[in-house]
Amino acid sequence: MIERTVQAFTHHVNATIQTSPLLFVSYVLALLVLIYVGTTELYRFRVRIPDFPGPTGLPVIGNIHQIRVNAAEQYRIWAKTHGPVFQISLGTTPVIVVNTAASAREIFGHNSQALASRPEFYTFHRVVSSTAGTTVGTSPYSDSLKRRRKGAAAALNKPSTRDFVREFLEDGRGGKGKVDPLPIVQRLSLSLALTLNWGVRMKSREEGLFGEIVEVEEEVSKFRSTTGNLQDYVLVLRWVPGWLKELVGGGSSAKAADYRRRRDVYLSKLNGDLEKRLEEGWEGKCIQANVMRDPEAKLNEEELRSISLTMLSGGLDTLTTLVAWSLALLAERTDIQDTAIAEIRKVYDLSKDPLCDAYDDQSIPYIVALVKELLRYYTVLRLALPRATIKDILWEGKKIPAGSVVFLNAWACNMDEAVWKDPEVFRPERWLAEEAHDAPMFTYGLGYRMCAGSLLANREMYTIYLRLLAAFRIEDVEAEDGGEMSTHPVRGVIDPTQLVSVPKRYKVRVVPRDAEALRRTLDEAEADGEKEGLS
Repeated sequence: MIERTVQAFTHHVNATIQTSPLLFVSYVLALLVLIYVGTTELYRFRVRIPDFPGPTGLPVIGNIHQIRVNAAEQYRIWAKTHGPVFQISLGTTPVIVVNTAASAREIFGHNSQALASRPEFYTFHRVVSSTAGTTVGTSPYSDSLKRRRKGAAAALNKPSTRDFVREFLEDGRGGKGKVDPLPIVQRLSLSLALTLNWGVRMKSREEGLFGEIVEVEEEVSKFRSTTGNLQDYVLVLRWVPGWLKELVGGGSSAKAADYRRRRDVYLSKLNGDLEKRLEEGWEGKCIQANVMRDPEAKLNEEELRSISLTMLSGGLDTLTTLVAWSLALLAERTDIQDTAIAEIRKVYDLSKDPLCDAYDDQSIPYIVALVKELLRYYTVLRLALPRATIKDILWEGKKIPAGSVVFLNAWACNMDEAVWKDPEVFRPERWLAEEAHDAPMFTYGLGYRMCAGSLLANREMYTIYLRLLAAFRIEDVEAEDGGEMSTHPVRGVIDPTQLVSVPKRYKVRVVPRDAEALRRTLDEAEADGEKEGLS
């Protein structure tokens, strides 16, 4: 019976090949697809982490189709059904997602070393970063990582914000016109990164290097998205034609390679120029120079480049985006500006010193509170960079095995109703009240791999808002495209699929509080050769 069946099937196959070869090929392809889907689905369920609930997904792609838009917000919603810690499937990769302040402190705070590594993603780690290396924040755990973290933290101080204030004054024509703040903030952030790392400044947005670095780093940031590149999780997409891959959002290896090449060019130029200055006897200080001079640092070229990338991407990704959100919000919330200027005037005579002190060590509590609330409310990096466990972790008796991928939903943790009674309200005063005693902040991550530049970022943002609010009144915001301008942290995001939550482009009016005093102070500072930069 079996033999007859086999013979009949063989005869049918031969006949089909001879009479309709295209139909036969279709049968074979369909069979291969079924085998692939079945095998993948079997593997996906076999690798799920026991005891952790989570939403069911589709074959092959898992939950990816459900989180392509506003992933962090979707995780926060799912947490109400599946609990504070649950798992999802990204393709065949199980991922643990942590969504509340208490569970984050328990898992990340008590298991810092166990969560010291990062998972590797095909598009970002093997294509974009194959030559220049990865940033300190995106690197897997290693001895090299420890050396780079030490090197990156060795020379942090304050950058200049004087040019930042002057640009707003001149581009806004003294309050008579509106200005797009994004390029101004980008130049400030880039100048900070260049000064910190290479000892040079980005004096103008007209410099050719400005546009190239901003464009490339913005595009590279998209490749860091945990949901934007399907080829990271669906292996078959790595071998399909590029046009088809881009059509389904699979991620473009060719595009990633091109941005990698362009990034290599300006990194080589910056590093080469610094080496030349050092050979000529330059005695200035910056992170790269300090490391090169330090015989104990022992960093190789790849590790030096990793620090370089960290400084570039960190400022342009997070600080720039947060300031962009804040100016639109402040234009709507004149009450916050009124409170801030009243507090500033308690310390400074703005008729004599409208720029305040660039080295003010966070002496005005309300400005410190404003910075904290902006960091909490917007959480521009909604999902802290993913972690990979290097040993088993126990949470409420459940095991997260070594080698697992874990997401910290910083957005959900900062919006935790168990911590704040009104988390969706923007209220700087919360950080001055008793309720903020020992209140957690998750914007910079948690544990060993939290952002190494958090102190620098806090000081820089304090200086930005101190000088900006002392010098200008911000008002009359409007979306660049003429549509509605929303400052809501979810509804106002221009591209909810990106890793960083960026607001819609807009213009705003910055009106000098005392234009004559401000111009006089800026001119005097420039004439005196004031040096507020890093040293």
